[in-house]
Amino acid sequence: MRVFGVDPGLTRCGFGVVDVAANRSASLVAVGVIGSSSELPLSQRLLVISESIDQWLDTHSPDVLAVERVFSQTNLSTVMGVAQASGIVIAAAAKRGIAVALHTPSEVKAAVTGNGRADKIAVTAMVTRILKLKVAPTPADAADALALAITHAWRSGPGSTAAAGELTPARKLWLEAEAKARKNVEKSSKQRR
Repeated sequence: MRVFGVDPGLTRCGFGVVDVAANRSASLVAVGVIGSSSELPLSQRLLVISESIDQWLDTHSPDVLAVERVFSQTNLSTVMGVAQASGIVIAAAAKRGIAVALHTPSEVKAAVTGNGRADKIAVTAMVTRILKLKVAPTPADAADALALAITHAWRSGPGSTAAAGELTPARKLWLEAEAKARKNVEKSSKQRR
């Protein structure tokens, strides 16, 4: 299975392509980071990402695109940039009929390190080890993209429980937390009436 992982962002967008065999062994196909200057207008920054993802998708022909799920952060402008970059990447895959999967940062950390709260150093170290690389991928956006690709392959590839349509434990917890948050919002809005 060929998986293209994307760590989305406006300033730096990490791309990582891996081939993963049925026995879960993974090999690096390509890795890189696409950057855009914060001095460019938003439309131009998104165009840089769009043109880059088009080229990468056409060159590497992945079976699936794994993208980091946008989650709530305190910095709204960062969240917006990540969401905009994600949208460009997801649309490019959809145009080509490539399946898209979203994974949370904690899912990725848990999959590659065994610890959902691992730091970037631990993730990079494990990606380097899993892919048997002589040099760690840099910057962290590149390593994160590779970790996303590995996570998706391991959690949904042949032999995994997710391949049968089951949710991973981390994904189940995420969905439960989302449902609980929605109920709390609904409850508080009813109380205000």
